[in-house]
Amino acid sequence: MESSSSFSPSSSSSPPLIPNPNPNLDQQPRLTITQLEQLKVEQKVAEIYRLLNGVSAHARSLMSELWRDKHVEFLTRGLKQLGPSYHVLDANRPWLCYWILHSIALLGEPLDTELENDVVDFLSHCEDEDGGYGGGPGQLPHLATTYAAVNTLVTLGSENALSSINRDNLYKFLLRMKDSSGAFRMHDAGEIDVRACYTAISVASILNILDYELVKDVGNYILRCQTYEGGIAGEPGSEAHGGYTFCGLATMILINEADRLDLSSLLDWVAFRQGIECGFQGRTNKLVDGCYSFWQGGVLALMQRLLPIVDKQLTSSSVSGESSLGSTCNSKSSDLSGQGSGKLSDVGFSFIKRHAESPPLFHTIALQQYILLCSQVLEGGFKDKPGKYRDFYHSCYCLSGLSVSQYSWSKDAGASPLPTAVLGPYSNLLEPVHPLYNVVLDKYYISHEFFSRS
Repeated sequence: MESSSSFSPSSSSSPPLIPNPNPNLDQQPRLTITQLEQLKVEQKVAEIYRLLNGVSAHARSLMSELWRDKHVEFLTRGLKQLGPSYHVLDANRPWLCYWILHSIALLGEPLDTELENDVVDFLSHCEDEDGGYGGGPGQLPHLATTYAAVNTLVTLGSENALSSINRDNLYKFLLRMKDSSGAFRMHDAGEIDVRACYTAISVASILNILDYELVKDVGNYILRCQTYEGGIAGEPGSEAHGGYTFCGLATMILINEADRLDLSSLLDWVAFRQGIECGFQGRTNKLVDGCYSFWQGGVLALMQRLLPIVDKQLTSSSVSGESSLGSTCNSKSSDLSGQGSGKLSDVGFSFIKRHAESPPLFHTIALQQYILLCSQVLEGGFKDKPGKYRDFYHSCYCLSGLSVSQYSWSKDAGASPLPTAVLGPYSNLLEPVHPLYNVVLDKYYISHEFFSRS
């Protein structure tokens, strides 16, 4: 496999230009709509990169600057007041809280105490009396909005925020969502998929309520979702997808069964999703999208700490002549809890303490270039790709991907990267995230200590 880990920030401050696509799109009648759209995107991105490479080093640094003040202004305004066009997201209000507050935390901006208390109060009204959080006050509890609400409260990090979570009721809600297949339903009588597995396991893990009753047979379900390409689908028989691949891998790590996946083919599939535009696509033969900066970049950040398991799988397969996958995670070398006992509540904490075993597994400077030049909106916020509009979702995951790429050269989580690992001025450096949960690392440590006391 040709690995992008051979690139280094010091030797490549600017990735190669995209070849100029054929502008005569009307002369290619045999191309599909997706191929035509791909050529249009390549052309727009190429114009931006040609402009960057045609200026001085100082001007290039200015063009690659993260416009912090504008982003904070855009995000804070959205937290206080949203326009009528957002009514379609009425069932996603905890998500809006998470996307906005996580983005603000990544930028290192403190939150006004009164505003923080307002968020805690609002989310308390979204909490169902029988456990879990709905998309708004009085709405049906749902695993996705439960994940968003919990991550929001962890991101706030105050005792008021953390103590507002009724963990006993939430655990009962998670058990109710557990299906006989081992997977989870998103809500009562709702769909079963890998996203539901991740949101349930992530919430239980970060709140220190994860046990073997919740974990039972989850790994078997996710194994059925890994496709011939190596990525993970939302459900068995579907197409591999970046978001589900992150959810599936993160879940398998948190339940201490990551070595049951074919990690080599998973790594291969994700690495080749970084395209000619320098950003990531979510599926094979699809367009680049800024949000996959985290969904795919986060997978590769996780894989940096899993390479010993990859090596073990490859060695075992080579010696035996057949795949050794599908085993249970019962060996000390594969145990991610750091305890040798597979204690589930320790996995998330101990995993982030492991050293990264390799340089980045993708071109980190190239990804930062795509995010800052092609997704960043100078008036504040981030967008999918050139020609699209900014929104809070893409702002959250572009910033998360930017953080992951900046810290991917650091062997220890949260260690300050060298200036060569950060595109543009060093003031672009964001706060580090815990890649399993996608919350700011310092906030995770606070919550881990808080929930470990009870």
